[in-house]
Amino acid sequence: VQGDQEIETVLMQNPRGSWTICVSSQIGCAMRCGFCATGKMGLTRSLIADEIVDQYRFWKEYLEKHPELEQKISNVVFMGMGEPLANYENVRETLNTLLEQTNLGKTRILVSTVGVLPRLEQILEDEKWPHVRLAVSLHSAIASTRKEIVPTSYDEFLPRLEKWCHAYLRKFGNRRHHLTFEYVMLKGVNDSIEHAKALSKFVKKIGKVKVNLIPYNLTGVEFKCSTPAATKAFLAHLKANGLIATTRKTMGDDIAAACGQLIVLKKK
Repeated sequence: VQGDQEIETVLMQNPRGSWTICVSSQIGCAMRCGFCATGKMGLTRSLIADEIVDQYRFWKEYLEKHPELEQKISNVVFMGMGEPLANYENVRETLNTLLEQTNLGKTRILVSTVGVLPRLEQILEDEKWPHVRLAVSLHSAIASTRKEIVPTSYDEFLPRLEKWCHAYLRKFGNRRHHLTFEYVMLKGVNDSIEHAKALSKFVKKIGKVKVNLIPYNLTGVEFKCSTPAATKAFLAHLKANGLIATTRKTMGDDIAAACGQLIVLKKK
């Protein structure tokens, strides 16, 4: 990006055969989520809007130089390095630029957040924020467990999030516009049936929420990935309770570019 300050952005082929771009909004991250390599870096700085948009331009030019590849970029997800809502103004400007200058629609852009509630509440009243899809990294519906995984969480987070979800869905929810809760499956931490019951209860109080279970990708920190059997049982419990739930297919782990693995190592 500038000098020795670097970010990572990822190009992924989605099930429809077109491309999804994962973009970063910061260099590093201050949220310190326990399973995430980027959080171990700490925060260097936030990116300006042009630097975020340039990640789209980079991949657009890359595809143009490789005409043998499918050329369509159908989705952009803010799931790279950094917490997007901690860089609110620049992310908002980027979203509006992408919507104005590309053929991406609002439902083809997703912003993933650990749940910065003051900014989520600001979105409800911000006429300049385009209502792209939002995903909240929940990781547990038990407050003590969530604080273990997400150090920036706190006792009143879940009740406040529930209240916000109701307000958000009342204002913006429709057939194609739902909320997503992301849930990284961590062995012996948040993958028991007790946790599945807590998640089911929490989601059912809200309503139109999709749950996306994410296999933990090794990042050199203390957690381990849930077993396939535990993930299958967890997913089955959610579905048996009427939840819309899926398990994300892991992409990019072979090049350390999967969820939670993005990191810039300091050069010697």
